[in-house]
Amino acid sequence: MNLLGNLIWLIFGGLIAAIGYIIGGIGLCLTIVGIPFGLQSIKLGVATLAPFGKEVVVSKNEGPIAMLFDVIWIVLFGWEIALAHLASAVILAVTIVGLPFARQHIKLIPMAILPFQRDLR
Repeated sequence: MNLLGNLIWLIFGGLIAAIGYIIGGIGLCLTIVGIPFGLQSIKLGVATLAPFGKEVVVSKNEGPIAMLFDVIWIVLFGWEIALAHLASAVILAVTIVGLPFARQHIKLIPMAILPFQRDLR
């Protein structure tokens, strides 16, 4: 069932979102200062490729540097990405068929807000 969900997810927008995250991450990696943020954006892109069958867990990168980077991420990128996932979830939740996909968008919100302290496994 997870394979079917992931295939439908990719066909109906997941692939485009993942490509956007990865291209944005590569763009951030072109600068020295943006490398940590670019790597997290690429991580979000990979997580967006196949969210069914996985769960968001707290990573081992807890500490003051990860917290500082998460605060910078929230101010610059995270809140916009989280709102995009929330808006997509609300639109998908209108129909019964879209509920599993809305749930996946809700699952990706914690990673979009705090990518330095979250992983998808």
